[in-house]
Amino acid sequence: MNVLLFGSTGMVGQGVLRECLLDAGIASVVSIGRSATGVSDPKLREIIHADLTNYTPIEAQLSGFDACFFCLGISSTGLNEEQYSRITYDITVRAAETLARLNPGMTFVYVSGQGTDSSERGRIMWARVKGRTENALLRLPFKAAFMFRPGVIVPRFGARSRTALYRIPYMLARPLLPLFLRAFPNQVMTTDEIGRAMLLVARRGAPKHVLETGDIRSLLNSHP
Repeated sequence: MNVLLFGSTGMVGQGVLRECLLDAGIASVVSIGRSATGVSDPKLREIIHADLTNYTPIEAQLSGFDACFFCLGISSTGLNEEQYSRITYDITVRAAETLARLNPGMTFVYVSGQGTDSSERGRIMWARVKGRTENALLRLPFKAAFMFRPGVIVPRFGARSRTALYRIPYMLARPLLPLFLRAFPNQVMTTDEIGRAMLLVARRGAPKHVLETGDIRSLLNSHP
């Protein structure tokens, strides 16, 4: 399987990249982003691309993929709806529209978030924008598209948030991870679990297209 990965320098993307590189069934991983991952592996090729709303200059490199894992995202803190939409909606949908045209047999997996508002009319700004993004992706002519809505995400195996404000809580919570996972299995996931689950749905699909933490956990439990 040939995989395209967006957001590979972010916390979730780092975890997904690790799982892709460890998986013997993955022939190649191509990451797209504004900066390099710093990872060296024979399977990995990186495309550094400044304008993530325009893929025309690199279209020739975007064909022949079986799956796309879209882990690119930012916090809505300090942003108005237009600013947040420019990154969360515009970049995601522009990429997906290009990929759907070039790879009609592709499975597209998008990391959204717990609390996303599919109605697009709720009071919480980020949830509306995420919902609009999910709905747009589900309308595109991919082989399949899945929306992942994890709740609390805990980094493991070297994955770390690019946001300095988040790194201290993650570091303090690390010793309690086994307790959190046992006590709140449908609320807490690790970065490596998200990566394995993405690979699983890319290969086998899932019973539904919008997957909350509990749904993702059930998939992992049924295919250990």
